[in-house]
Amino acid sequence: MPTPDMEKAADMATLRERKHYREMVLQALYETTEGNRLLGVTGAKLRDDLDVHEEDLAAACTYLVGEGLIAVDWATGNTPAMVTLTHQGIRLMEAEEEQRG
Repeated sequence: MPTPDMEKAADMATLRERKHYREMVLQALYETTEGNRLLGVTGAKLRDDLDVHEEDLAAACTYLVGEGLIAVDWATGNTPAMVTLTHQGIRLMEAEEEQRG
């Protein structure tokens, strides 16, 4: 019989999923804003476009903010209201684009 801790662990994203969500957020921001720091994307649009649970989106954004790759204006309930790439985020995405050719 599953315990509450086991059920909670089953609901949490795996490391691979968390990394994938972070990559998806960065890629979506870069493509949508065309690498422009002055443009942003709403958290609702990211959530819907990427088909990611709100908690997973918030966790991905929190991590990327900590890495200095994005900036987030937070709404109530730890929901990203507006998400923008930072200079570091743009540089990272441009370097990845150059590597892909």
